[in-house]
Amino acid sequence: MRVHTVGEVARLSGLSVRALRHYDEIGLLKPLTVGENGYRYYGPDELLRLQQILLQRELGVPLEEIRRALDAPDFDRLAALEAHRDRLAAEARRYADLVKTLDQTLAALKGDGQMDETAMYKGFDPKKQAEHEAWLVDRYGEGVRAEIDESKARTKAWKQADFDAAQAEVEAIEAEMAQALAAGLPADSQAVGAIVARLHAWVARSWKTPPDANAFAGLAQLYSDNPDFRARYEGRAAGLTEYLSEAMRVFARTHL
Repeated sequence: MRVHTVGEVARLSGLSVRALRHYDEIGLLKPLTVGENGYRYYGPDELLRLQQILLQRELGVPLEEIRRALDAPDFDRLAALEAHRDRLAAEARRYADLVKTLDQTLAALKGDGQMDETAMYKGFDPKKQAEHEAWLVDRYGEGVRAEIDESKARTKAWKQADFDAAQAEVEAIEAEMAQALAAGLPADSQAVGAIVARLHAWVARSWKTPPDANAFAGLAQLYSDNPDFRARYEGRAAGLTEYLSEAMRVFARTHL
């Protein structure tokens, strides 16, 4: 039986060594054995378990839920893989619809065809947006619905290029936060504060007024509590959710 070092598993999976060590610490992925030199070694079963972890992470499942599912006495690896395949196949079909929709729109805009207004929105997922809004109302009460409507109103005039630019910017902010975490920069450091300042400005563009200290700290709590946000951040880097939330709370106390 061939075993792999933590560095080899990192290269195979695309995860960082830091993430694999974190998975070990939280009981999500224990190595097959640890040598006298302290090196972790992983066998075939551990690689298969890691595949399950990455599949579920791709589907937005929080790490703790993944651990509980994999450790359950009735966990069936074959059934889990079949379920993952079915779900990914459904997503693949949805993305294929989105690509077709964009191709038709691009052709129309270039003068190569007519815009089909009935197909302009095929493939988009209004159900997921509705779920996010319902979660906010359930968590914060009916009063938040007015804020949701206000945010929609402020972005109603945005063009696709505006949405694309906003998405690219927040992804760059998240990537820099992940790099800061990997570099061991404290959440209250000046460098991290500069990244969070960009996040505050990014949020302010879709709010009626820029978030004050209480609102920004509340947003930090929302990021930590909401499973979709948590899955997004943990998918980028293990521990990023709490790191970002703490940095936002520090920024709220010291700059707002």
